[in-house]
Amino acid sequence: MKNTIQPNLALFQKMSSLPMGRQLFSKGVCIKAPYFNSIKPLMTDLRPGKAEVQVKKHRAIQNHLGTVHAIAMCNMAELAGGMMTDVSIPTTHRWIPKGMKVEYLSKATSDLTAVATGTLPDVWPDADEFTANVDIKDRQGVSVARMEIAMWVSVKKK
Repeated sequence: MKNTIQPNLALFQKMSSLPMGRQLFSKGVCIKAPYFNSIKPLMTDLRPGKAEVQVKKHRAIQNHLGTVHAIAMCNMAELAGGMMTDVSIPTTHRWIPKGMKVEYLSKATSDLTAVATGTLPDVWPDADEFTANVDIKDRQGVSVARMEIAMWVSVKKK
């Protein structure tokens, strides 16, 4: 029987039980997709329909006002939304982001947490758009940004 769990989900589940496992998993994601390393993310939750990424406020992601830069938050959203999509789709499918709608709601003055969610279909079509909704909150739980990412999901070419 063919394995039906996405490799990234299996790896996250295995590594989460190890000391520093989530940190190592997050570093591995950044090795595979180096641009994400600019935000120094920590993947804290990953399962079909949900992903959570934390980022500590640090100088490299601050703007001239001393708050977290808007594009750093977009980077967080793409990581959370992409990983959530990756572990949610069947192993027979692939995905790519098509576009992102962004709402900046408040200044991001502290560490941040991005939570990506998506409504999973009962049966995945051969090709369709899937929406990853991302809410980014500050340390006090205030939403500082919301993103809606359109993901194109289709069957892998043979």
